[in-house]
Amino acid sequence: MRIPTPCGPVSRAVHDHLDSGTPLPELPATPDPTSRDHALALWTLHELAYRGFDGVDPDLEWSPDVLRLRNRLSRDLEAWLRRRFAEATVPDTVEELVSADTQAPGVARFVRERATVEDVERILVQRSVYHLKEADPQCFLLPRLRPAAKAALTELQYDELGDGEPDLVHQHLFAQALEAAGLDPTYGAYVDDADEETLTLNNAISLLCLNRRLVAAALGHLAAFEATSALPSADMVRGLQRLGFSEPVWRYYDEHVEADAVHEHLARRICDLATEGDPALEREVLFGAFVCVDLEDRCAERLVPAAVPA
Repeated sequence: MRIPTPCGPVSRAVHDHLDSGTPLPELPATPDPTSRDHALALWTLHELAYRGFDGVDPDLEWSPDVLRLRNRLSRDLEAWLRRRFAEATVPDTVEELVSADTQAPGVARFVRERATVEDVERILVQRSVYHLKEADPQCFLLPRLRPAAKAALTELQYDELGDGEPDLVHQHLFAQALEAAGLDPTYGAYVDDADEETLTLNNAISLLCLNRRLVAAALGHLAAFEATSALPSADMVRGLQRLGFSEPVWRYYDEHVEADAVHEHLARRICDLATEGDPALEREVLFGAFVCVDLEDRCAERLVPAAVPA
């Protein structure tokens, strides 16, 4: 994967540092963590912890200068997310939060009812940024959990990773969907096309999963993700079939209809095992769930061109 094309001064500085060693600058006093420039810069720095970039020294993952900038951008993003959480009217439980969200119109209902082929292609391009690394961020959580929660998360991840069958790995299924839809299935192929909402959503996942102190929030995010996936996946299947997409395109979502219904209960159990009734940790779980729902809603506002009829 090549380094993403920069779109502003911060992402340009990151690009040039990784490409040619140009020194990284100090950031402005009040950066906007949701601007595409800052979001792309942080996404690029996060990617060093995943697969990295062609021609970039792997040692840069642990470069003090790189970590300093990544930490600064990460802190700004976390502060923004916590402000949104503090200012929102949030139910007391993850179950209530996701129940309210599943009643709202969104991308899947749009695809089911009135999206065009071009709309679906645009949605798949944006979704590819995460789905081609689906379940990878959550693997960082395993060494941070006690045995009971670790075993439960391993059960969930084992299913996400194909139950030991490479052809059933969910990332691979999504790559097949892209290819069958006439799109590029290459990892990271569409990062240059990703909008700021997509990049911010992906950055939030990496933020939660790469920081040990945020493990409860990461599990809350996972619980909300799984709890809000099964029904929308069924809508995606119906919409893709309505538009005449071939079976490899909708198979990815069909796999998630049943799997994520099971994962929903398993993910909530993981949260309970990890928090052990600690109110502070339970609040962090709720924060992570809010981040998932909130940022998915922001993406839906960008991807759905107008309000979906109730």
